[in-house]
Parts: sequence; structure tokens; C-alpha cells
Amino acid sequence: MTELPENVLEVEDLHMIYSGGVHAVRGISFNVNEGESVAIIGSSGSGKSTVLRCINRLIEPTEGRVSLKGDQVNTPHTDVNNLRSRIGMVFQSFELFAHLKVLDNVTLGLRHVRKMSKKDAKERALSVLERVDMLDRVDAYPGNLSGGQKQRVAIARALAMHPEVLLFDEPTSALDPELIGSVLETIKGLADEGMTMLIVTHEISFARDVADRVIYMDEGVVAEEGPSSIIENPKTERLKKFLSSLHEDDVPEQANE
Repeated sequence: MTELPENVLEVEDLHMIYSGGVHAVRGISFNVNEGESVAIIGSSGSGKSTVLRCINRLIEPTEGRVSLKGDQVNTPHTDVNNLRSRIGMVFQSFELFAHLKVLDNVTLGLRHVRKMSKKDAKERALSVLERVDMLDRVDAYPGNLSGGQKQRVAIARALAMHPEVLLFDEPTSALDPELIGSVLETIKGLADEGMTMLIVTHEISFARDVADRVIYMDEGVVAEEGPSSIIENPKTERLKKFLSSLHEDDVPEQANE
């Protein structure tokens, strides 16, 4: 009998109402299994990034439950630092420390959160920097890197903590077009290695090619969910409309039905 994949991340009936009454997320539920890459797509303001921020406790949801390997993690007594080492996050704006070299940006969390020795932290940092092809820039400061290089360092920093799941919040939206490819290639490599990932992205063809499953959010709800083939063959009018509103280069041709 084949074993079912382990459910790593589960979101149940999540609501987020911001002060001012904006109901950004309206009761959404989904899960991410071990080794699975799930992409969340949708227009700006659909609640995609809010979901990631609730998972990582950057904001507290108004209602709902977030569980990591069966343990609820959005409770008052959850150790947030420990949680953030289990759930890695890569932001669109890199969030690197400008005064620290690349190597030190990556070892910082290992030394302070994982309490690793200087030697072990350096060894692990060099190993993840090699994975993202940044080994030749370990002594550079972030100010001397391109946007694509900064994002790859940010990915290495998250990977170094050996997270159980990795969240990406629009990882390419702050990059110049010519730098996007290298970052997407790095994320694709992680997917091929079986990293468990939840990726909020506006790169629709990337979602189609890399994700195992796609969640389409619209106005705070999951309007359609399924294998990445739903990008080629959307079932709902809402997703069809969203895809046809995007730039034609970015969207596969719709099959004439």
C-alpha cells in the first residue's frame, strides 16, 4: 500500500480583517504536503500575501487555524522565533542586512537561533550558498550585488535553517526583467529536489511549469484550486477572466473549447 504524503502545512478557515474593516482573507482552507510545490496566483489585493504573513505570524489572523505537521502554530504560547526557523520565508524586498557580508547574512540565524558553532554555521552557509550559485560572492556586501543575487542570498539564508516548508512572497516582483530567470531557476531547482514550498507569484508560466498544484485567489477566497494544468484549462469563469486579463506573453494559449 502506498503511503500518503505527509501533510506539512494546513490552513483551516483563515480570516483576516484589517483595522478599517477590510476583509482581506475570507475563510480559506488548503494544505501543502511533504515535497510539494504549491503556487498561489491572483490579482493584486486578492489576499495572497496576507495568507503568507498569517502563516509566518507576521500578522495575526482574525480567525482560523494554521498547523505545521499537525501542531497548531497560531496560538499565544507558540514560540515565534522557533516557528520562523521551521517555516522559512523569502520576501520580495530581500530583507538582507546591508552592513553584513553575504556569508554573515546567512550565518546570523544559524548562530543566534539554531545556536550553532561558528565553524558549523560557516560550513552550512557555504553549502547553501553553493546551491544557489553564490559561492563566489561570500565576502560581498548586499549593496554590491544585483537584485537577482540578493534574492538568491535571501533564499540561501532561508534554506540554511533547514525549514520544514519555505514560503515565497512574490520573489521576482522587485527584480529587473533580465534578472528574474536566475531566481526562478533557483526555485525550480529546489522544487526538483523535493523542497516543500508555497509560492505567491505573478509569474503564471512559472507556476504552470514548476508547481504541483495551483491555488487561484480572488477577493479573499479560493476561487479555483487544482493541478497546475488548470492554468491551461481553467474550470471557472473567474480564473478564465483573470488569465485572459494578463499579458498574452505570460499566459499559455487557451484551448478553444
